[in-house]
Amino acid sequence: MFHPCHPFLPPCLLPLACPLMPWHPLFAILGDAVVQNGSTSIVGQCVIQLAKVQGIRTINIIRDRPGSEEAKEKLKQLGADEVFTKSQLDVKNVKSLLGALPEPALGFNCVGGNAASLILKLLRQGGTMVTYGGMSKKPVTVSTSSFIFKDLSLRGFWLQKWMNSDKSEECRTMIDYLLGLVHEGKLKYEMELTPFSEFNMALDKALGKHGSQPKQVLRF
Repeated sequence: MFHPCHPFLPPCLLPLACPLMPWHPLFAILGDAVVQNGSTSIVGQCVIQLAKVQGIRTINIIRDRPGSEEAKEKLKQLGADEVFTKSQLDVKNVKSLLGALPEPALGFNCVGGNAASLILKLLRQGGTMVTYGGMSKKPVTVSTSSFIFKDLSLRGFWLQKWMNSDKSEECRTMIDYLLGLVHEGKLKYEMELTPFSEFNMALDKALGKHGSQPKQVLRF
């Protein structure tokens, strides 16, 4: 799904990009890093690039699958600071893997299940996780200690509600800013236009059966 004002601008990117904008009130309290899962998605790739423009470090989580090393390299070329597979984060002291990177204050979750739990482990004291999808179809499970001792906050985002709210001016400002970055070459999102007659091949690529592939956009 893409924004009607720009056929290749993913609409879910708009509100997720809000805290990464220098004029937004949340920008001042973002800290120095964000963490996300679903990092190979178009939204994930854009978050990496937007954070880079603002000087914010990114910690990115991807699935364990064939071609994961290639996917890591692509994300780092976009500006990702660290990219981990889920299995790499399956350690007791997960924050030890961050090295000199600061603990993230904000996390983006579009997967759910264990991938969401990994974000919660990486968040700093008082951090916030925003859930905007649930691709794994598994619930977000939060430990009691995450609330009591880490004081974490969990928020949800529903695209339809956001688009139907009184956000037209904010949305227009956001679109203009993002498109400006696109025209400057600072925001890119890799896609492959595929004829509808090759639907089966496009589906296999989207499911990861051919390794890391760009987003498949069907042309009718």
